[in-house]
Amino acid sequence: MRKLLFLIVLMPLFIISQNDDSFLLTLSEVTVKQGHNAQFIAGVKAWKECYLKNEGKDKWNMWKRLQGEGNVYVITGRMANWAEMDEDGDEAGKACRMAVINLIMPHVKSFHYNIARFMPDVSRKAPFSEDTGLVWVYNVKIKNSTTFMECVKEIAAAVKNAEKDNRGYWYAVVGGAPEVADYFISVPFDNFAGLDVEQDGVWKVYEKANGKEKTEALRNKFRASLSKDWSYIYTLQKKLSN
Repeated sequence: MRKLLFLIVLMPLFIISQNDDSFLLTLSEVTVKQGHNAQFIAGVKAWKECYLKNEGKDKWNMWKRLQGEGNVYVITGRMANWAEMDEDGDEAGKACRMAVINLIMPHVKSFHYNIARFMPDVSRKAPFSEDTGLVWVYNVKIKNSTTFMECVKEIAAAVKNAEKDNRGYWYAVVGGAPEVADYFISVPFDNFAGLDVEQDGVWKVYEKANGKEKTEALRNKFRASLSKDWSYIYTLQKKLSN
């Protein structure tokens, strides 16, 4: 799938197992032209069929953004290290190149490619469940990385101590355009019903362990470290993933 993404970049973007090791997450955001969603999906299915028929080995997840304007998809993949970028042995991707050109690209409005590094020290240790159907992703642009990470580490420690594990997976974005997040956390859910389950927010968990005064001080410190934040829900498109 990584070869497909590079093809899209060059022509005018999870169930990924988590563990204690850091890795690189590729993020490819595709905005589909208005009225072209069905054709885009058909094109991706045709490319996937071709790729599997040619015994392609890459794995990926495709997610659809729930909120916001238009039809936006994010394709995620995993690399153990930067050296994987040097590999050029995906013959299946080369064999299916014309499916990208003829069946996918005519329906793409824009494409943004980013890479993020997994942050195991402040993340959930349990792997993504195979039943994961959606993720809630909270993004931040920051003013001060040191202050921000001090806050994240304190909150993560409190949640882990109270619940035996953290709730989501933190990533640090490597480079990117000015509007791209600096960090984000992905919190998985099996389905939308999981969003209805009532539980204390992370600030309430921290407050129970440390008191209101310390919580308010940390909350102010956290807010001061940000320049902006935003969030989206993404649903896993299993038929378009591999």
